[in-house]
Order: sequence, then structure tokens, then C-alpha cells
Amino acid sequence: MTKYKSELKAQIVHEYLSTSQSTNDLSKKYQINGRRIAEWVQGYQLRGINALEKRRHKRIFTADFKLNVIDYYQTHEDSMAEVAARFNILTAQVSRWRSQFERDGIAALKPHPKGRPSKVKHTKKQARQLA
Repeated sequence: MTKYKSELKAQIVHEYLSTSQSTNDLSKKYQINGRRIAEWVQGYQLRGINALEKRRHKRIFTADFKLNVIDYYQTHEDSMAEVAARFNILTAQVSRWRSQFERDGIAALKPHPKGRPSKVKHTKKQARQLA
């Protein structure tokens, strides 16, 4: 379950854009962090109303996408938060991908297998032959 419904987000963003209230005023009124409200407004301005909707599935990012994000961050004068908002990702992801790329190169951006490696080294066919 999401913490804030998209209707509430849209209402707060609309209120911010249509009145002269600051994010601090809205933060006090709705008991929501002002930085979060600013993120909603920025996402709305960059991507429209879809930015306020809940994601329905886990996203998997390719190494090319990660490299494009890093390249955009390094070639433009946008902050990490602005780059994250533009690509609809978390600011921490931009930071982590950049540091991994600087430390280990492109190999660090490629997907890695999840979970514990198997202790058994032979295939099913080999196991049948052994039995």
C-alpha cells in the first residue's frame, strides 16, 4: 500500500501551483515533508500527472540506461535530484550508479545474478549418470 494516494498528491501539487503557498506552508497544513512535496511538484512539471501515480511493478534498468543517466548528469549542470526527476528514478540511484561506474567501470552497471550460488557444480544429466 502506498503512503500517499495519487489524488492527494495531485491536490497538493495543484494547490502549490495555483496559490502562493510555499512547500513549507503545505508541509505544515498536510503534515508531509516539504522536500517530498517539492519532489512531487518537480516530477509533475517534468512528466505530467503520471509522475504522481504509483508504480505497479518493479523496474529493471539496463546498463545502457544507467550509463545514459550518468552521462546526462556529467554533461549537464543539473543537480542529482533534477536528473533523478527527469529519468523518474531515485536520487540515491544516480549517486550509487555514478560511484560504481567511477570505481569499477561499465562492468559495475551490468545486472548481476541474484541469490546464493549453487553448491552443486554438475548438471541434472551428469547427476543421472552418477546415480
